[in-house]
Amino acid sequence: MLARRIGRRVEALGRRARRSHRVAFVALVLVQLVVSVASGMWTTVVPESFLIVPLVVGGVLLRFGELVALTGITTAFGAYVVLSRGLTMPRIGFLLVLLIVGWIMITSAKVRSRLGVAGTRSESMLMELRDTLTAQGEIPPLPPGWRVEVAIQSAGGSTFSGDFVVSTMHDDLLEVALVDVSGKGIDAGTRALLLSGAFGGLLGVVPVEEFLPSANRYLRRQDWDDDFATVVHVVVDLRTGDFDVRTAGHPPAIQFDAWSGRWQTRDADGPLLGLVEAPEFEVNHGLLRFGDALFLYSDGMVETPRQDIGRGTDRLTGFAERLVGQGFVGAADKLVASAGGPGDDSAIVIIHRTAHA
Repeated sequence: MLARRIGRRVEALGRRARRSHRVAFVALVLVQLVVSVASGMWTTVVPESFLIVPLVVGGVLLRFGELVALTGITTAFGAYVVLSRGLTMPRIGFLLVLLIVGWIMITSAKVRSRLGVAGTRSESMLMELRDTLTAQGEIPPLPPGWRVEVAIQSAGGSTFSGDFVVSTMHDDLLEVALVDVSGKGIDAGTRALLLSGAFGGLLGVVPVEEFLPSANRYLRRQDWDDDFATVVHVVVDLRTGDFDVRTAGHPPAIQFDAWSGRWQTRDADGPLLGLVEAPEFEVNHGLLRFGDALFLYSDGMVETPRQDIGRGTDRLTGFAERLVGQGFVGAADKLVASAGGPGDDSAIVIIHRTAHA
């Protein structure tokens, strides 16, 4: 019953969208007709360049076929105006500009038509996908005495990132996975969106030791050419502070020991996801005491063309050392801004067991 009601609602929205496109098309054709007639009659009042405005508006509102028709009609009206005023080089140039604008609008509409959407809906869909990816990285509410910060910075200022975080909490166990998808920009961002939904669905459903093998099997089923992902997966018992770290081709986690003031890498070998049929992943056990913190980060935080990961890790811990006195409050954003590389996506997760519950 609910499915039938939803289906009827979708059909109604589709009919309404088709009607609105037809109304917009007819309205724009009428506007072009009025402009062309007025431009032919009152040459000093209505310039022929006004014909470009409805064409640009049509490029935003209309579907591909309707826009092609509007471009043809606009070109015909433009030719009428030019012939009525007399052929001159500037007016011939205007016709060429009109054709170029129409070609640009048609090319843009053709790209959007591949998505099955028209107008600005395609851009809004991309923004919704980006917001979905961001929402899936939100950390669930934690009990007193625990704080988690997440910061992600896209390469080159892009709104899409190949780095993402998924997390869940069940039975006082916090599971967090930081994933780095190969590539950058939109390509990596679309793959990250697909994997974030799949990996987020695995967390808390499969046993913790089966998360990376299950994620690897899913990635191999996608049959992407030369595409892979790296992951660091952490499970923290929020009652005791015990944690397990597993990695798949990812930089190791770093633990800050509040009692000694030392930093320790938590290595756990494992191959990249998507490359091996049946990989094995080691586990590194540890304990977060009061004041301790665990840092998960992508290679964009520690790797640059001029320095290896080891030196980059030392550099990251050097930046983090300055934030110990602040209790790591706001540390994720500060570390991404200071240590993140501009040429690669950068992400960091800080799990902090505060001094007082």
